[in-house]
Amino acid sequence: MDEAPRLALVHDWLTSRGGAEKTLEAVLGLFPRSPVYTLFYQRKLFADSPVAQHPVVTSFLDRLPGARRSYRSFLPLMPLAVEQFDLSGHDIVLSISDAVSHGVIVRPDQLHIDYILTPMRYVWALHGEYLGSRALRSPIRSTGFRLLSHYLRLWDVAAAQRVDHFVAISDWVARRVWRTYRRQAEVIYPPVEVERFRPRSPREDYYVTVSRLVPYKRISMLVEAFNRLDRPLLVVGDGPERRSLAAQAGPNVRFLGWVSDEKLADLLGRARAFVFAAEEEFGIAPVEAQASGCPVIAFGRGGLRETVVDGETGLFFQDANADSLIAAVRAFESSQAAFGVDRIRENAMRFSRARFEDQFRQMVERQWGRFRKGPEKP
Repeated sequence: MDEAPRLALVHDWLTSRGGAEKTLEAVLGLFPRSPVYTLFYQRKLFADSPVAQHPVVTSFLDRLPGARRSYRSFLPLMPLAVEQFDLSGHDIVLSISDAVSHGVIVRPDQLHIDYILTPMRYVWALHGEYLGSRALRSPIRSTGFRLLSHYLRLWDVAAAQRVDHFVAISDWVARRVWRTYRRQAEVIYPPVEVERFRPRSPREDYYVTVSRLVPYKRISMLVEAFNRLDRPLLVVGDGPERRSLAAQAGPNVRFLGWVSDEKLADLLGRARAFVFAAEEEFGIAPVEAQASGCPVIAFGRGGLRETVVDGETGLFFQDANADSLIAAVRAFESSQAAFGVDRIRENAMRFSRARFEDQFRQMVERQWGRFRKGPEKP
């Protein structure tokens, strides 16, 4: 860039360290002096993260009692809160969004780029699944959620028009963006630290999954299937469903919670296969598994169709139920020798952090150059 524009990052919330937060850390490496604006911030959780090296500005919601512990309950106020951020001191606003951060208000002389993980899944693509969850079975709660969803959809479509340029994490998400907002989105796959993962020897007999324990991840389906298969399954991750899932699980299913990076690399490097049941927008964990030489058995819809090569680096099952998953596991076990470790790892190398950084930097430079020229005259 000829001039160094002042850039600010906006992130929905910083209450856990998953794929979205890893992406934020990679972007901060490209723009090291940029502040971060977010609704909620758990500082201790990010003490050893690059986020802690940047100014972090939080919303008024972060100062309310119980906000960080139960931030999801403040969903009705999130559109209001994100619109209160004062971003007037910046030339470029870069939001990373799967909820409301793309709804920040900017001036006409500010460029707004949104790196979108997905349009709000609980009011769009997965609305029906959330309505069917245990938490919304009462008529009062169900009606309340329907009314809230209607309001959020209206706000979300209006907020999307404030974005100058959308960048999606996969072709699947780009199609969702078009379906939801009627906006085109460039595609840049998110960064995966593939170099941290290696095949280990000896391989062992267990299966593994890595996920937040929330309804749309369908961990209960994995538990049901592996109870019936009587195969060892290790579940890495935590979330509000952990207690009910543990009650459902047989002795062959173990819940490990979140583990260290070193432990995760070892678990994936020795596993027989990685299993995944969600309709994922991209799926960093399945790519990490492939970098470990671990085949992936996954639901055949969503972004995983762009990261897993069916029959070469994994197998897809087509129906979101335990019977379909069981059939896929048995098919895998009968043909396991066909899945070469080198081919699986080679596929994962397409999603490296270095590739992301190069593409993302070029995208920002290109969009800033176009923005400074102004709109094309007819």
